[in-house]
Amino acid sequence: MSSSLHHRTIHWFRKDLRITDNTGLRHASEISDDVIPFYSLSTWKNHHNWTGAPRQQFLCECLESLDANLRSIGSQLIIRHGSAFEEITKLIEQSDATAITFNRDGDPFGRAEEQQLEEFCRDRGIACLGFIDAVMHSADEVLKSDGTPYRVYTPYSKAWKKLDKAKARGRLRALTMPQDIESEELPTLDHWEISLPEEYQHTTLGGEKEARKRMKRALDGIVQDYKNTRNTPHGITTSRLGQDLRHGTISIRELYGKVEHILNSTTSSSVRESAGTFINELAWREFYMQILVHYPHVYDQPFNEKYKGLWWSEAEVAFERWCQGKTGFPIVDAGIRELRATGFMHNRLRMIVAMFLTKDLHIHWRRGEAFFMQWLLDGEIASNNGGWQWSAGTGADAAPYFRIQNPWSQTKRYAADGEYIKQWVPELANCDSKLFLDPPKDGSPIADDYPLPMVDHSEERERTLAIFKQNAE
Repeated sequence: MSSSLHHRTIHWFRKDLRITDNTGLRHASEISDDVIPFYSLSTWKNHHNWTGAPRQQFLCECLESLDANLRSIGSQLIIRHGSAFEEITKLIEQSDATAITFNRDGDPFGRAEEQQLEEFCRDRGIACLGFIDAVMHSADEVLKSDGTPYRVYTPYSKAWKKLDKAKARGRLRALTMPQDIESEELPTLDHWEISLPEEYQHTTLGGEKEARKRMKRALDGIVQDYKNTRNTPHGITTSRLGQDLRHGTISIRELYGKVEHILNSTTSSSVRESAGTFINELAWREFYMQILVHYPHVYDQPFNEKYKGLWWSEAEVAFERWCQGKTGFPIVDAGIRELRATGFMHNRLRMIVAMFLTKDLHIHWRRGEAFFMQWLLDGEIASNNGGWQWSAGTGADAAPYFRIQNPWSQTKRYAADGEYIKQWVPELANCDSKLFLDPPKDGSPIADDYPLPMVDHSEERERTLAIFKQNAE
């Protein structure tokens, strides 16, 4: 007779597409004789406001990798199409499962799904077990002394750093599952009736194996010089692990533990500072995630509610020029084109292009937020929303509205050699890099097939200050 608590458990995969240090999956393996690894595919077609073909291709590669890894330990991934809740309830009936495990999501949609499933299971006496896996600390773990959530990053990060950190557990070595559970085929982009854009170069591959390669490269190099390289957009100067954390192909506990080991084992003050700076970025990620949990209105409203009435432009032509990377501001255009070509944009560039859209073109941050979500491989609601509201001046611990980045001075500071701009804006490849540092002085384009700047930054800055001042008073 089995000594397991449950004969059969369903593990619902979501943003945890790995078998190494997967909290919910491991728990399922420990309480059950059989585990059914399950993933539900969305059924939208042709277009989605919050994702696009590059990230869906990355997801397909992650699912293919996960299925192969599960097969290597005696199991496989069960794929179904449709509402996760509906497909799980069907699977419960088909399999006679008596328990469900999953790793908790922080966005409003994921949390609503969890609540619906928990109510269903409670009514039927089925164990429904949710785990903290995507973050080191849940939103309710890092609170002020009076039990309220933090609204400012620095005190949040200090509290976050003081908490004991869970250690990573290893890769699952074996998993058994029933043989009579049917599965749909692994998806391709045809499932959503979409295809990769012509400009997309598809250089970043999904899946746990590729993610672990990226993590090793980052730990061996970038993390150890991160303080010095993190603001340089040209080349591989950041970890490039955002999409892997977003899809859960690496464990945050494993990554944190390895960076902490670098921090504690080095004798180099520079390496120690760099590792510490990298850990700060992990804390920023969790800060924004807890903001979304505690203040869900940020999903479609300003975090700072006094800015609800801000005026925003609806200039479609201006927005389209920004989306195409044809603004006449070389640093802005380079950032947009890098994103469209690779599904990645350096964080410094994210700030520059977001401030340009909101402060120079006066277009609502929600439009830029959705555009980023459609193109970014690491598109994740909390971090993307936090970054956009920070840049727009409406968010948690945001840049004050009067701190408006100047694209020309940002170029001088972070991309003065012109290499980044020339890589992504080929019309400017043969230009003197000094031409990228200031607006054209003679009213002529800096290249024959490159537009003049679409606005005067100084004028638009004054306009923005007037708009915000009116709401701030």
